[in-house]
Amino acid sequence: MSTAYPLPTNISPSTVANTASLLRIVAFGLISAAAIASRLFAVINFESIIHEFDPWFNYRATRVLAAKGFYEFWNWFDPTAWYPLGRVVGGTVYPGLMATSGVIYNFLHYFNLPVDIRNICVLLAPGFSALTAWATYMFTAEMKDPSAGLLAAAFIGIVPGYISRSVAGSYDNEAIAIFLLMFTFYLWIKALKVGSALYGALAAVFYFYMVAAWGGYAFITNMIPVHALVLLLMGRFSGRLYVAYCSWYVIGTLSSMQVPFVGFQPVRTSEHMGALGVFGLLQIVAFASLVRSHVSSKQFQNLLAISVVTMGVLGAGAFVVMTYKGWIAPWTGRFYSLWDTGYAKKYIPIIASVSEHQPTAWPSFFMDLQLLIFLFPAGVVMCFRELRDEHVFVIIYAVVASYFAGVMVRLMLTLTPVVCVSAAVALSTLLDTYVEAREPDAPEERTEANGSNADGKKAKKAGGAVGSQAGTAAAAAASSTISDLVSATRSSAGSPRQKGIWGADARLVIILNAIGMLVFFVFHCTWVTSNAYSSPSVVLASTNPDGSQHIIDDYREAYYWLRMNTPQDAVVMSWWDYGYQIAGMADRVTLVDNNTWNNTHIATVGKAMSSPEEVAYPILRKHDVDYVLVIFGGLLGYSGDDINKFLWMVRIAQGVWPDEIQEPNYFTPQGEYRVDDRASETMRTSLMYKMSYYRFSELYGGGNAVDRVRNQQIPKVGPTLDYLEEAFTTENWIVRIYKVRKEDALGRDLKTANAFAQGKKRKRGKPVSRRRAIV
Repeated sequence: MSTAYPLPTNISPSTVANTASLLRIVAFGLISAAAIASRLFAVINFESIIHEFDPWFNYRATRVLAAKGFYEFWNWFDPTAWYPLGRVVGGTVYPGLMATSGVIYNFLHYFNLPVDIRNICVLLAPGFSALTAWATYMFTAEMKDPSAGLLAAAFIGIVPGYISRSVAGSYDNEAIAIFLLMFTFYLWIKALKVGSALYGALAAVFYFYMVAAWGGYAFITNMIPVHALVLLLMGRFSGRLYVAYCSWYVIGTLSSMQVPFVGFQPVRTSEHMGALGVFGLLQIVAFASLVRSHVSSKQFQNLLAISVVTMGVLGAGAFVVMTYKGWIAPWTGRFYSLWDTGYAKKYIPIIASVSEHQPTAWPSFFMDLQLLIFLFPAGVVMCFRELRDEHVFVIIYAVVASYFAGVMVRLMLTLTPVVCVSAAVALSTLLDTYVEAREPDAPEERTEANGSNADGKKAKKAGGAVGSQAGTAAAAAASSTISDLVSATRSSAGSPRQKGIWGADARLVIILNAIGMLVFFVFHCTWVTSNAYSSPSVVLASTNPDGSQHIIDDYREAYYWLRMNTPQDAVVMSWWDYGYQIAGMADRVTLVDNNTWNNTHIATVGKAMSSPEEVAYPILRKHDVDYVLVIFGGLLGYSGDDINKFLWMVRIAQGVWPDEIQEPNYFTPQGEYRVDDRASETMRTSLMYKMSYYRFSELYGGGNAVDRVRNQQIPKVGPTLDYLEEAFTTENWIVRIYKVRKEDALGRDLKTANAFAQGKKRKRGKPVSRRRAIV
């Protein structure tokens, strides 16, 4: 065999190695730059701003940490959240994200670089994306080689499936979690291959960092034990596996329990029992291996059978008893919702109401992965060809992550890394075949006569006496064909001209096709990132007829109004989606927010929103609510408004008050969800409906008012309000704020008092008109 493109003989191997290392460093530098730059569209198009909902709480908590120190943050009690309950923040968060930003903030200020904490929070995710590319490179290099690692790093640097959670301003736990996920997996594979307790301990340290940063650490907690278990079932138990797993599990479990929000969960919840079970199983297998070296084969088999049955029965019995006694917490509703997609909608509607908890649509896979979704299965098949221990891990990771990504949109994030790794392995193998092609040595040239005679003799011997003439003719034809092929592979100068898979034409076609697909992948990623994943939820944008951009800033307009025109201790009620934003931007007290830890409190808000005014008013006064905020998109066509979310408010409230709130009452007799004149009476009298469509028909000057989201005509005579009054409506009517009226000074019902006041004004007006008429 010989290489298609041999290197010059006067170049030393060290020069080749150094040049290759330099090229890899340059390539990785460019990949890191592309990863960071592709996440800055939001800052360029809008400004340096925090996105979405959860990041606003993370930013607010980080400001407390940066201003007051870690221990003040650790003991922080926030009385403005979940009024009147408050929230113990330090013991109910994963502090890894805030601590990371705080360390960077203090490091920069130590060197007299006065960077604002907001800019650190905005740019943290793009910065960590470069580290994620490096971790993916290291992981993939263990699977195949550095060239595949560079491809994987390039893929994960710009793939939309990861960018969707790591753009500038997306200051959420996933900003650092994917780096920790991939680097922990890399250290685990390294520990397994080397059998090193050091690498196992390092994997445990980064696992602890992951536990402190993101609740998705349970994925690592179960992936590594499943990998170890599969290796045991495949008969691949070794001292390397024992050392790697035990060092990771013992150190990782003890360290993870130091996070207050996690506490004793690693030893008291069902989600962690798999890791404990595999740890115990490894001890049994290691002990069995020790015993086997000291007893005969027959005795060992009998002892093994008895011990396995005994240990299995005792372990299963202990698990059942401890679960029954409450020492081990049962599976949570979130776990059941991963296996039964309808479970959350039936029993935990607050989980099902979140859009990212919905099952993933097929187009989402192509939008987030594009070319990689086709290379992904090929890479998994490549892992089967060698099936080393690390390849088994990738196969398990691919199967598990593929299932969970199909169950929940949010878990596309955990699938993306293994897709990038597998796709890189497949594409790297393809390029190795066609760029660094190896060709068989050319056959020795023989004379036509000798070849014909030799082949003729062989054909005669093979064919026998019968049909010798046909055999001779076939041999002559074969000899002629071989001679033609040999002569065709020679150029006029005598150099070989390859054909087939080794030919330059075949290589050129495949390479150009691969480059074209990669270029198209880059354009796709850039388009998706800039258009779909770089728009902050608090700033909307549309395109004018002339192609210019029109900014819709209603959210910040409303929050600024709250901050400047309401008392500092004013209590604002809204649906839980907007709680973090109100606390972060308006700095006002909220009833509920995105933590969603108290289902009854959220159901109370849902009941107030879905009840008539006279029923909702006592709830508002009982909770000292001063202002109610609703999102309405009917004028502009903004589909993410509260009317579209209203049924989830009804369902959550129905779960607590099934006798008072019933979902069918909000549909028409035909089962339609409508807001026009055919809407049900319960729908039209609900507080949410009234606050959304109050004075809406006035905008159309007596014409037909049309809700552009639902595409339905609203009645000309709109709803009236007696217990609330309009305080502020933004320019595009997206955010509407209502003030809760105080009790009547004379003790009358507000509806009666309002009707009396309106009638009084009419009575005063009539005599005036008479006098003017007489005059």
